[in-house]
Amino acid sequence: MKTLIALILATCLTTPAQARDRAGDFDYYVLSLSWSPSWCAQEGSAEGSEQCDPGRKLGFTVHGLWPQHEKGWPEDCATNARDPSRRETRDMADVMGTSGLAWYQWKKHGRCSGLTAHDYFALVRTATKRVHLPEVLNRLSRDVTLPSRVIEQAFLETNPDMKPEGITVTCRARALQEVRICLTKDLEPRQCAHDSRRDCQGTFLMQAPR
Repeated sequence: MKTLIALILATCLTTPAQARDRAGDFDYYVLSLSWSPSWCAQEGSAEGSEQCDPGRKLGFTVHGLWPQHEKGWPEDCATNARDPSRRETRDMADVMGTSGLAWYQWKKHGRCSGLTAHDYFALVRTATKRVHLPEVLNRLSRDVTLPSRVIEQAFLETNPDMKPEGITVTCRARALQEVRICLTKDLEPRQCAHDSRRDCQGTFLMQAPR
């Protein structure tokens, strides 16, 4: 009897999660833009990532384009789409920093888009082009300390069709981590769901690209 009860409970607990994580079943996207100098200072340089090679001077890079539910998000979805080739992931290094990140993002998030790898990476590029980066931030010549609202305002001024509810600024170890922008499936700006809003409080460091 105990074994039967345990089996029923396990089925009840796992079925909803499995049902949610189906390729193409999501509500909107989050375009996550990582501040490369922070990532390199905190872990990338120690890992020997080519993203952090001296002279690359990367500012914002694409961390990912993440399918989202109105509450929660899918990941590691099953899909019939083939995985990208090494060339396809390597070709994404100019916007994502490394081919390794491109592969990881496809595996964890891209498979949930319901698209082929080719179309998913093309969509990442399109989303990146539609979001205009504030030149004043992306071309910093020296380290600065700023409140999150200044970062947010810079994006709003550069992208007049965006609203404050559609942008989230995150930090880690008192340094800028990411700017996350919520987009419809057609890549139009939209309000972020409640669990996607995690603005940093106070001020944090923005290291200049090196």
